Amino acid sequence: MTKNIHPIERAARVIIGLGLCSMAFIGPQNLWFLLGLVPVATGLVGWCPPYHLLGINTCKLGKKS
Repeated sequence: MTKNIHPIERAARVIIGLGLCSMAFIGPQNLWFLLGLVPVATGLVGWCPPYHLLGINTCKLGKKS
């Protein structure tokens, strides 16, 4: 698995995912907080399966070749 997520996007995914997961403790008590586990996992690993299938790689954005 080659990383295909830019470091800034990874940080944003983890923050947003943790915000969604916090809904288990604060706010509406339902199972939607489990949706936050997906961005946390992809942010920590640095690899996004849909990006891989679509051929998207934001990891190399901003680098000059």
